[in-house]
Amino acid sequence: MNKCYLNFRTDMADERVDTYKRVHNLSEIDGVEVKSKSNNNVLTTTVNVLNENGSTAVSKKIGKYVTMKIHDIKYMEEADKQDVIAQVAQEISELVGTDKKKSVLIVGLGNIYVTPDALGPKVVQNLDLTRHLLKFAKDLIDDGTREISAISPGVLGTTGIETSEIIFSIVQKTRPDIVVVIDSLASQSVDRVGTTIQLSNTGITPGAGVKNAREGINEDTLNIPVIALGVPTVVDMATITNEAIDKMINNAKTEIDEFVNENIKDKNTDKVFNILEQDNRYNMIANVLNTENYIVTPKEIDDIIDKVSEIIASSLNVALQR
Repeated sequence: MNKCYLNFRTDMADERVDTYKRVHNLSEIDGVEVKSKSNNNVLTTTVNVLNENGSTAVSKKIGKYVTMKIHDIKYMEEADKQDVIAQVAQEISELVGTDKKKSVLIVGLGNIYVTPDALGPKVVQNLDLTRHLLKFAKDLIDDGTREISAISPGVLGTTGIETSEIIFSIVQKTRPDIVVVIDSLASQSVDRVGTTIQLSNTGITPGAGVKNAREGINEDTLNIPVIALGVPTVVDMATITNEAIDKMINNAKTEIDEFVNENIKDKNTDKVFNILEQDNRYNMIANVLNTENYIVTPKEIDDIIDKVSEIIASSLNVALQR
């Protein structure tokens, strides 16, 4: 049966896994392996999509997805921030590798003039780049320094050129060994916005989370490994409403179970809950609210983007020059 729950907009692999399990009443998904660990302020969940069955179930390419939920990121002390940077850097190192002979091109996707979409360009502004120094000023850098370059290609609406075409052209000319792509993502939950970093070795499809998908930027299109980093900065209106309805239904079911005898429970109650099940809910909400094109972001998004872009840039700087 086709489950319409996947209409809810999210780029987060762990959210898709959790939703699939809940809708199908499963404890595990064939072809998907999930592991979690907690370290100080960071909860790290690794989702390995192992085969086509897992890929179909969660609508994610076969590969590794790491989500790092950071506690209290808005008010983090400097010592805690450095600990988070070290943990993110470690995850980046595991995906990119530590061979400094392999050059890296970092691509900051997004629109610098639209704050929720400015993560990629903001990260690029804070990177330690070395390609130009290795070519023209070797005496200014240490031996064994990795070659790192970066680009913020803009968006189709401001350049008139597909982002994937720009990146492909740069890759053809500069010949990096690895591409790291940074982009803003969409989440299924409001509390994930600006607090979670997702890393993967499967590349990225720009705009997919807000149903404006462009050509994919991945190993298939560039012929070299592509690592993706992203942070959810938006949630669409229907998804927010769905989250509220989920909580309302769970609370209602709990109260009914507590105060109503099973033998006298009104059968119509179950019918109402069934109507609101995930299979139908997204289309119902979108039609009622007429909000399919509304994307929501927090009022403090400027501060969020500044903080997470600094963390990602610092983590990349540490990871790539270890």
